[in-house]
Amino acid sequence: MPQPFLVVDAFTSQPFHGNPAAVVPLDRWPSDVWLQNVAMEMNHAETAFLVPTDSGSHLRWFTPAVEVDLCGHATLAAAKALDHLNLWPANGPVRFQTRSGELRVNRQGSQFELDFPVLPQAPCPAPPNLIQALATTPTHVGKNSMDYLVELPNEQALRDLRPDLKLLGTIPCRGVIATAASDNPDFDCVSRFFAPAVGVDEDPVTGSAHCCLAEYWSKKTGKQALVGYQASRRGGIVTMRLAQNRVILGGQAVVVSEGKLLVDPQ
Repeated sequence: MPQPFLVVDAFTSQPFHGNPAAVVPLDRWPSDVWLQNVAMEMNHAETAFLVPTDSGSHLRWFTPAVEVDLCGHATLAAAKALDHLNLWPANGPVRFQTRSGELRVNRQGSQFELDFPVLPQAPCPAPPNLIQALATTPTHVGKNSMDYLVELPNEQALRDLRPDLKLLGTIPCRGVIATAASDNPDFDCVSRFFAPAVGVDEDPVTGSAHCCLAEYWSKKTGKQALVGYQASRRGGIVTMRLAQNRVILGGQAVVVSEGKLLVDPQ
C-alpha cells in the first residue's frame, strides 16, 4: 500500500522559509534500514517517523546519514502534520515518546509550543580543528552533551562565517552552534548551526540548539523569555521561555506538500 508523507517548513509562517522536514506516519515500526533509506531518499535535514501509542505517538528522527537523539524542527513538523491530518488529541497536548524522553507540544493559535529539556553548556577549551575550521576567533567556547557552542564578537562575524565543513566534520560532536548578540532589537541572539558529522552541513533552523542558546543567553541578558533568529539562507524565528530545567520553544509551521511512498515498509 502507498505510504503517505508530508513535507513541513518549521519555525516559519511562510512557505520555503524555516527548516523543512519530512513527516512519515506509520502504523508499525519497520526495520531501521528502511527508515534510514527513506530519510536518505527524502534528503531533508531530518525526517520524522511516527507510530501511534496509547498515550500519543512514538517519534524518531533521522538525518540522511544517522538517527539522532533530539530534533526540534522535526518535532514541530510532526505536530503540524498531526494538526493538518486532524489527528490532534481532543484534550491536548500532543505527547511524543522519544529517545530524549516524553516531549509535549501545545497549540496557541497558529503557534506551537514545544516542551523540551534545557541542554546547558559549560566552558571548555576549543577542541583540535575547531578554530581552524571556523577561521575566526570566538569569544567563548562551551560544550553540552551533543554540541559545541561558540560565541562570536558580533552578528556580522556570524553571518560572514564560511567554515571548512570537511574539517568541522572531524570534531567529535553532533554539531557546532555559532551565536552572537543580535543587531536587531526584535531578537536577543542570532545563530547558525553546522553538523557535517551527521550529514547536515548547515541546518536552516535548529530547535534543539535553542535548548542550549536559551540557557546561555538567559545568563548573559538576565531574561527568562528570549527570541532567537537563525541566520541561515532560509532563516527562522524561535521563541524561548525557560521553566526550571525545561525550555518552551515556540514557532509556526507550514505544510508545503503531501505525497505517497510507493515502497512498502519492511
